[in-house]
Parts: sequence; structure tokens; C-alpha cells
Amino acid sequence: MAATAKQADRAAPARNRRTSGSSRSRKSASSPETAASPDAPLPPPDGETLVGYYRQMLLIRRFEERAARAYTEAKIGGYCHLNLGEEATIVGLMAALRPTDYLFTNYREHGYAIAKGIGADRVMAELYGRSTGVSKGWGGSMHLFDTETRLLGGYGIVGGQLPLATGAALAVSYKGGDEVVMCQMGDGTAAIGAFHESLNIASLWNLPVVFVIINNGLGMGTTVEKSSAEPELYRRGAAYRMASSRVDGTDVVAVRDAAAAAVERARGESKPYLLETTSPRLKGHSVVDPARYRSKEEREALKAADPLAKMALELEEAGVLSPDERDRLDAEVKAEVDAAADFADRSPEPDVSTLFDYTYATPVAGEFRRMPADPVFRS
Repeated sequence: MAATAKQADRAAPARNRRTSGSSRSRKSASSPETAASPDAPLPPPDGETLVGYYRQMLLIRRFEERAARAYTEAKIGGYCHLNLGEEATIVGLMAALRPTDYLFTNYREHGYAIAKGIGADRVMAELYGRSTGVSKGWGGSMHLFDTETRLLGGYGIVGGQLPLATGAALAVSYKGGDEVVMCQMGDGTAAIGAFHESLNIASLWNLPVVFVIINNGLGMGTTVEKSSAEPELYRRGAAYRMASSRVDGTDVVAVRDAAAAAVERARGESKPYLLETTSPRLKGHSVVDPARYRSKEEREALKAADPLAKMALELEEAGVLSPDERDRLDAEVKAEVDAAADFADRSPEPDVSTLFDYTYATPVAGEFRRMPADPVFRS
């Protein structure tokens, strides 16, 4: 399906308008900031590609809505943080990566797992704590992990993924590979020590890592403006002479192009990059957060800025996706999510005997494997 002239006219200025950036030369601490290039190494998306992005966003939206429902049905336990409202950012970021590139995320990672190529059925089964899940049921919502797609974990500790992602980038650099590591985090993570330590090391050692701050405007219930002396978080890269930029996270193409430029810099020049996407979440911090800290006006503004509804309207106006086709896609995606939930329901729970199977990566002599209620000493 070919892109229309209207789409092409809209896409180019959108990238220039919605991306701001800074980059400092390593030659001088007083080098002036210059705007990062908005040009991306990816071609403008045609109509078929745009519909593919929309379908992925729709799949993530319906998956997360089903996960919220399953949580209220007590099929999902523990903590559960959803990507509702961040779909354009997720799909745009993942479109910029190669299958061989690595991804580290925080605990809000269901959509990233799906967009990285893990089946919705395996992700849902993991949320249900079933043995067919992507982490065999032992990880749950916050700890998805899959070496095949190179999703090297969701992490429940705020900022816990940053040192690990930096280490992975060091390994890539040491081995002389051309892979890139992408490390996703929330806006609150930009205030902790591991953020500054990781960026400092990455810049000193020229590591191929792209740090991505998903700025949804709130660290749990506190606004970025009230918690950060510099609310434009991408500017923090300047302290480490690291190229950085900010992009509208509700525009999937703008995110894709900004991320592609960052990834290309990391891959081609082995230079780290700090990318900030502004991507408000539609719901509370977690499934159990009613978000009462938001006013009625704020809720209405969020609804109006919904990236899924916005993209559907743009595709319809451009003549790329008709209302009938949109309804067909919605039904198709709903069936896929229903099948994923059914798969999770029918899947077995992990056997108790496997409780210690993944304590160590390799066998360890004398490993402690005593089960609850087992005697401390055996006669």
C-alpha cells in the first residue's frame, strides 16, 4: 500500500518539529550545544508500514486492557504496571532496533516484549505465573526475560537495569560486535545514582548504548516539574558530553526516526546517546492506582492526546485505513488477545520441584535446595 502525498508532507515536518536535541564535542568542555540531526537512516514509512505500526500499537493496547481485567479477576498477582498510552513510543523504539540488538527495560515492559517479537500468549502466560510463560512462570509481570529475542529483563528495582545494560554494551565493545544495547527507563530513574554512574562510564568508554527516558510526566504521583530542577531530562546528557534529544512520544514515526538516529550513532560511531520521549500514561502508576492526583481537566487532555486514536484518525484522513479496515483489525487483535488469555488459563503452573532450577546459571556443588517444611538435617 503506497503512502499518499499527504502522509509524506506530514511526516517530514513532524520529525523536525517534534525532535529537539543537543550534542557536545569531546574536544572542549565549553563547546556549544548543537541540534541533533533529525535525519534518520530509515526511509519514510509507506502506508503498509504505518498500518503495521498501528496494528502493533493496537495489540499492545488490547493486551494491557486484558491484563488489567485479569488482575481484577485475581489471575495476575503481585505488581502490574501497564503501557497504556505509551504504545507509540514502544513501537517506534522497537522499529529502530535490529533483532540482534539488546534491550533492557524497567518493570513497565509488557508492550516492549510483544514489540520485540515475543508472542502475546507467552507474555500473558508469564503474567499468570504459568510454566509456558516467557520466564517459565517465575518472573511475573515485572521480570520478563528472553535470550532468543535479546530482551534481557524487566527490572523491579528503579534503575537496576542501567548498570547491567552498560555492562552489556561493554561486552559488545570488548568483543568487537556491531550490536547496540537499548536501555529503557522511567523519568524518576534520571534522579538516581545509577543513572549518572552509567552515563558517565558509557561516555568515558564510548559504549554502544542508547539510554531512553520514557517521560510520562509523573514519578508515581509526583510531577517531573516538582521533582527535577531540570524537567527537560534529555539535557542531563550534557554533563557527560553525550548527544541527546527529546521527541514527542505520541508520534510513532517521530520516535522511530529519533531512535534510529540514536541507534545509528551508537552502532556506527560507538557513541552512547540519551533519548527522552514525552509519553503520558493514560492510567495510574500501577493497576491498583486510581490516579486521583489528576484533575478532570488533566484526564480530558490525556484522552484527547491518546496516540492510538490520533493515529487511527490520521490514517483515515490520509486514505490509508478505512473505518471498516480499522474495525477488522480491532476484531483480529481482540481474537489474538483472547487466545493469549485462553492459552494462559490452560497452561500449568510451575512444578514446585523446579523452584531452584534457575538460582545459578551453571551447576554449583552443594547447592542449597531445601524446600519449605523440609528438615534442616536429614538422618
